[in-house]
Amino acid sequence: MGRLRMKALSAIVASASLVLGITGAAPTPALAAGGCRIDYTVPTDWGVGFTGNVTITNTGDPVNGWTLGFTFPGNQQVTNGWNGTYSQTGAAVTVTDVGYNAVLATGASTSTGFNASYSGTNAKPVGFTLNGVPCSGHPAPAVMLTAPSTGADFTAPATIPLAATAVAAAGATISKVEFYDGNLLIATDTTSPYSFDWTGVVAGSYSLTAKAYDSDGLTSDSAPVDVVVNPAPAPNTLGFSQKELFLPRGGSATIDVSVSSQPASPVTVTVARTVGDASITATPASLTFTPDNWNTAQQVTVSAAATAPDAASATFTASAADFTSATFTAAVSNAAQYTQRFMTMYQKIKDPANGYFSPQGIPYHSVETLLSEAPDYGHETTSEAFSFWLWLEATFGQVTENWQPFNDAWAMTEKFIIPSHADQPTNSFYNPAAPASYAPELDTPNQYPSPIDTSVPVGQDPLANELKQTYGTPDIYGMHWLLDVDNVYGYGDTPGGGCELGPTAPGPSFINSYQRGSQESVWETIPQPTCDKFAYGGPNGYLDLFIKDSSYAKQWKYTDAPDADARAVEATYWALTWATAQGNQAQISTSVAKAAKMGDYLRYSMFDKYFKQIGNCTNPNTCPGATGRDSQHYLLSWYYAWGGALDTSAGWAWRIGDGAAHQGYQNPLAAWALSSVPAMEPKSPTAPGDWGKSLERMLEFYQWLQSDEGAIAGGATNSWGGHYGPPPVNDPTFYGMFYDPQPVFHDPPSNQWFGFQAWSMERVAEYYYQTSDPKAKAVLDKWVAWASANTTVGTGGDYQIPSTLTWSGAPQTWDPTNPQPNTGLHVQIQDFTQDVGVTAALAKTLEYYAARSGDTASRDLAKALLDAMWAHSDDLGVSVTETKADFSRVDDPFDATTGQGLFVPAGFSGTMPNGDAITPSSTFLSIRSWYKNDPQWSKVQTYLDGGPAPTFNYHRFWAEADVAMANADFGMLFPGD
Repeated sequence: MGRLRMKALSAIVASASLVLGITGAAPTPALAAGGCRIDYTVPTDWGVGFTGNVTITNTGDPVNGWTLGFTFPGNQQVTNGWNGTYSQTGAAVTVTDVGYNAVLATGASTSTGFNASYSGTNAKPVGFTLNGVPCSGHPAPAVMLTAPSTGADFTAPATIPLAATAVAAAGATISKVEFYDGNLLIATDTTSPYSFDWTGVVAGSYSLTAKAYDSDGLTSDSAPVDVVVNPAPAPNTLGFSQKELFLPRGGSATIDVSVSSQPASPVTVTVARTVGDASITATPASLTFTPDNWNTAQQVTVSAAATAPDAASATFTASAADFTSATFTAAVSNAAQYTQRFMTMYQKIKDPANGYFSPQGIPYHSVETLLSEAPDYGHETTSEAFSFWLWLEATFGQVTENWQPFNDAWAMTEKFIIPSHADQPTNSFYNPAAPASYAPELDTPNQYPSPIDTSVPVGQDPLANELKQTYGTPDIYGMHWLLDVDNVYGYGDTPGGGCELGPTAPGPSFINSYQRGSQESVWETIPQPTCDKFAYGGPNGYLDLFIKDSSYAKQWKYTDAPDADARAVEATYWALTWATAQGNQAQISTSVAKAAKMGDYLRYSMFDKYFKQIGNCTNPNTCPGATGRDSQHYLLSWYYAWGGALDTSAGWAWRIGDGAAHQGYQNPLAAWALSSVPAMEPKSPTAPGDWGKSLERMLEFYQWLQSDEGAIAGGATNSWGGHYGPPPVNDPTFYGMFYDPQPVFHDPPSNQWFGFQAWSMERVAEYYYQTSDPKAKAVLDKWVAWASANTTVGTGGDYQIPSTLTWSGAPQTWDPTNPQPNTGLHVQIQDFTQDVGVTAALAKTLEYYAARSGDTASRDLAKALLDAMWAHSDDLGVSVTETKADFSRVDDPFDATTGQGLFVPAGFSGTMPNGDAITPSSTFLSIRSWYKNDPQWSKVQTYLDGGPAPTFNYHRFWAEADVAMANADFGMLFPGD
C-alpha cells in the first residue's frame, strides 16, 4: 500500500451454533417452519440466589442440535446448570444441548435448569431465542412473490411491478413486507396488498425476494424470482471523449470523436462550431468512419488563438446522417493545462498497452513486478489500489460527465475485492456474544505461534445483529486488503468461491500476509491463503505458523484495511457532489448506495480487537469484556477481520476489531459524509450517529497528536503491545487509550513515512473545504506552515518534500474541556524525497486548504509542485528514479541475535504451491523462487553479489492516479490560475 503495510489478525475462534433453515416454496403461501415456546419458572428464590427452570417446546421443524439464548434484565449471574451447557457474557446467557437432548421433533419439549445469584430484583429473563429464532410460540410468517413471474423480461429503463402475499400465524399479524434485489432493499410496504413499482431499473439480471415481518418480530423470506432487464435498443449516436475541453491561450488540445455502431457504408461526420467565439477552431472539419474502422476513435485538434479573449468559449457539434449528434464546449482557461494533464495521465493509465490493469481489468499495485514494500510483489493489488481507482474514475466523471467508468469500477470492486457469500460461507454461525477467542500479539515473529487463551474475557459485538437485520445477511461487506492478481503464489483462492484451486487457476486469488507481531516486516512474512483447507503449507496448512492450538480446523479468513474502505467512501462522496452539480446524480445512485453500505460495516474498525472496554486496559485477564458501546473508540483502527469454518456441519465464525488507531488512517471527510449527507448515510439505525461521533473524535485526535512544529504524531492503542500489557510509565492517554508513537508495526516505524502525513491532512483539507470547520482549519494552519517550510522547488523538475520523520517527547494527556499545546512533542525530518505519489497528496492538501482559506502561498506552492513533477513525465506516467537498498534483505536467513530474517518454527516442514520448501532455514527469496524469473532480477542479483544498490522507476497505481487527480483538482479549484 505505497509505504503502508497491513498487519493481519492473530486470533481464531471456535464457537459453534446451529441455525434453523427454511427452504422450499409452495404455490400459495404456507406458514414457514420455525418457532418455539418457553415456559419459565422459579421454584426457589432465597433472596440472593434462585433456581430457574426452562421448558423449551419446538413449534417449528424438527431440530437436531439447539442453542437457547436469553437476557437477564438485572444483575443475575448463572453459577451452574443442568441438562444444558451454560455460558454467560454480561447479561446474555447461552445454553446449548448436551447431546442426549439435542433432538427436538415438532411439538417436542425438553427442560433445562440453573442456579444463579443476584441482588435487588429478580425479574424474568427476556428475548428467548432457539437457534436464533425468537420464541413467540408460533411459526414464522409465510410470504411469496406473486409478481413478477420467474424468467420475466423487461427493457431498460424498466418499471418492474412487485407484489407479494404474506400470512401470519394465529395470534400474530403482518407488520411489514420488504422487497429486495439480492441484499439491496428496494421498498417497504406496511399494508396489504403488498406492492411497489420499481422504476428506472437498468439493464442486468436481478434476483428478487420478499421478506415478511410479523408482530412478534419473526421473519421469513420468499423464494427468489429471477428476472432480466434487457438493454434498450441503442440509437446510432456520435460521441466526444469529453464534455468540456480547456485550452491555454495560443494552445491546442485533442478530443476523440466516435460512432456507436457499425455503419453499412462510409459515414461522413462533420465537426463545426455552432456557437461561441471564433478565436477557437477545430480541425479537421470532417471525418470518415467506414464499416472497417468505425470502432476506432478519430481525433480533432481544437485550438485557441493567441489573441483569444479571456474566458472565450465555443460549442462544437458533430453531425452525420442517421446519427444522433453530440456536442462539447471548449473554453480558454489559464488552468487548462492542469485539466489536460489529468486527461493525459488518465489515458496513459487506461491504455491496455501500459500494463496498469490485468486481463480481467483489475488494477495492479504497480506496472513493474519486482517490488516489495507492503505487497511483496508488484502484480499483487490492494484495497488501496481499488479505492484510488474509484477516486480516479470519480474525477474522470467530474471532467467529462461520463459516469459509466465510475460505476464499472464499483462493479469490479464488488466482484473481485469484496468477498462474496461463497467466499465467507459460515457467517450464519457467528455468535455476537462471543466474537473471538483471545490470542496475544507477540513482540517478534520468532515468538510465534501465539497460544489461544479462552480464559481471557472478551466482550460482546453490538453491530452484528443490527447489520444482519438491516441487510438480511450475516455476511460482511468490506474489502479484503490483498489480492494476488495473477495467482503467482498459486493458492487459487478465487473471488466468488474458489478455495485453493492451485497454481493452474488463472487468478486473481485472495491471499493474506503479516500475522506475527509489530516487528514483522515485509521481508519476514510468510504469505498464506485466505481459504486454508490444508492443501499447501504443512499438515495444518499455514495455521500453526501463527496460532498454537490443540487442533486445527480448515477455515476462511479476511482482513480489511479501513483507510481504503474510507477512501472508497471519500471518492464516492466526491462523485456524488460533482454528479449532482451536473444534474447526473441519478446515474450513480446504485454506486453511492454501495459506498454507504461499506461505511456501515466499516464501523467494525471503531471497536477494540476483542471488544474489551476502552480505557486503561493493562492486563488481558482483568480488562473486562464490554457490553453495549463500551468497546467503541470511534476512530479508524488499523484493521478489522473476520473468518469461519469451512465445515458447515460444525460451523463457527469469528470477528475482531482493533484497538490501535493511527493518525494516517483517519478520514474526517468520510465520517462527515456518512453522518451528514443523506444519500451517503448508512441504513443501520445507529450508523449515522456513530459516524457523527467519529468525526468529532478524529478532529480531537489530530489536535491531541499535533507536535509543536505542526506534524501529527503516531496514534493510540487500547492494547499495548497487542496483548493489553502495561504501557511505559506516565504514558499520556486519549480517552483512556495509550499514546503510541509507532502504532502497530515497528520495522519500519509506522509513522516515519511522510506519506501518512500528506494522506491524512489531505482528507482534513477536503473536509475543511466543504465545511469551513474552524477545528480543521486550526490543525491545517499549523501543519501547512510546517510542511511548506520544509518543501523546496527549484527549476527543471528539481524539488523535494519531507520523507523520513523521527519523533521525540509525547503529547499531554487529552482533556477535551481544556486541551493543552504539545510543547514537549517534536518531529525531526531525517531525509527528503521526490516520491510523486506523496508529492501529489501534499499538493492536493495545499490546493483544498488554499481554496477555502484564501492562502495564495499554498496555492502557488501546489502549482509549483505540479509543474516540477510534470517534468518527470514518461511514456507510462510520471516517475522518478528510486534506489532500493532494502533488497539486501531478500535472502537473509533468520538470525536469533537480531531477530531479522524469515522465521519458521523448529519442526515445521511444508511447501508452497510451487514446491518451494518452508523450513527453519527458509528465506524471503527461497519461498518465492519465482522472483528470480523477473526481467529485472539481474539488478538485484548484482547487488547481492557486491555491486551497487539497484535503481528502478516505478509506476504505482495509487501514485499515478494521485498525480492525475492533483492536476485535475487544481484546474477545478483555480480555473483562473
